[in-house]
Amino acid sequence: MTVTTTLEEVAREASTCTKCRLSAGRTQVVFGVGHPNADLMFIGEAPGFHEDKQGEPFVGAAGQLLTTLLGEIGLRREDVYICNVLRCRPPGNRDPMPDEIEACTSWLQQTLALVAPRIIVTLGNFATRFVLDRPVGISRVRGEKFHIDGRIVIPTFHPAAVLRGGGAASQQMASVRQDFRTVKEALDEAPPDPPEEQLGLF
Repeated sequence: MTVTTTLEEVAREASTCTKCRLSAGRTQVVFGVGHPNADLMFIGEAPGFHEDKQGEPFVGAAGQLLTTLLGEIGLRREDVYICNVLRCRPPGNRDPMPDEIEACTSWLQQTLALVAPRIIVTLGNFATRFVLDRPVGISRVRGEKFHIDGRIVIPTFHPAAVLRGGGAASQQMASVRQDFRTVKEALDEAPPDPPEEQLGLF
């Protein structure tokens, strides 16, 4: 892994990445956005159409929902850090391939080390399985608090899945709101200093 000192340096290096096939079809690398030393990090699956065009994660309808959910617990996008497991859009928004994940993991690794969040929220099945390193279903583990190497990982539904499932009136929306209250409680209970340990996966 290349030794770097700031998120800007890592993002600049990632912007020309050609480690996997996704580099051939992207508009741009979607690295991440938010507070460089956030206590709270959100990890999704991969950029979609709008993210690929704008270069920022969660900017479409799902991103608007994420912003709304943050506001409901007194946070803004600039208070947290938001990224994805993959930094380039898979064609047709298909699931990431194993070699693409392997090629992209170092960018997440460096992001995690530099931001050093105390709490990580995984959005959806894919990010949850990747971070927890186990074949779990999001419906079974959402809202739980997993203590991993000094950090708390809280899975919840992906905002896009909530929108597909009926949006504000759906049971998924009620569940996500409950999960975000859990996140808020965890933030309020978190120790003042970030842990020195890194997630074992990374």
